[in-house]
Amino acid sequence: MLLWVGLGNPEPGMARQRHNIGFMALDVIANRHGFSPWRQRFKGLVAEGSVGGVRVLGLKPLTYMNLSGESVQAAAAFFKLPVPDITAFHDELDLAPGRIRVKRGGGAAGHNGLRSMDRLLGSNDYWRVRLGIGHPGDKERVTGHVLGDFAKVEVPLLIATLDAVADAAPLLAGGKPEEFMTRVALLTRDVA
Repeated sequence: MLLWVGLGNPEPGMARQRHNIGFMALDVIANRHGFSPWRQRFKGLVAEGSVGGVRVLGLKPLTYMNLSGESVQAAAAFFKLPVPDITAFHDELDLAPGRIRVKRGGGAAGHNGLRSMDRLLGSNDYWRVRLGIGHPGDKERVTGHVLGDFAKVEVPLLIATLDAVADAAPLLAGGKPEEFMTRVALLTRDVA
């Protein structure tokens, strides 16, 4: 079993914020691949399904971003999952909107959700699907940008990116991150 974690904040008013793109990605994946309905467990919402023949537990922590690790650690401990079987889907300032990168391990780069996961898992050796939200250009504007809703002009690219991530998800589940990234890029190349 793999644990796929979407990082975000649980308040309904935050649902369309750039910081919640991890929740959005998991929702589209769960819908596309016929996961079970979301239910409360492990201080979060969980849904189970199969992606490319691989059993996946989707988790959206309800602990708020800064405490995401509490929910992730609880689920991983219950299922006795090794850290490399965990994938976090999260917003990434250093990638342009519509761009994604997958990597295993690395630093939190100021992302409090990743920082919490690192601390509570005792390791940073999990996979990350970094979903680009772009940088506002000025360090002073980062918080407002991250906690701001996607602009209307960004929505078509956001939808195309999330759809591509869901379509290519079997490659990710199958341990083919490079092919996953290539497929997402191909599926979104004509979207402005």
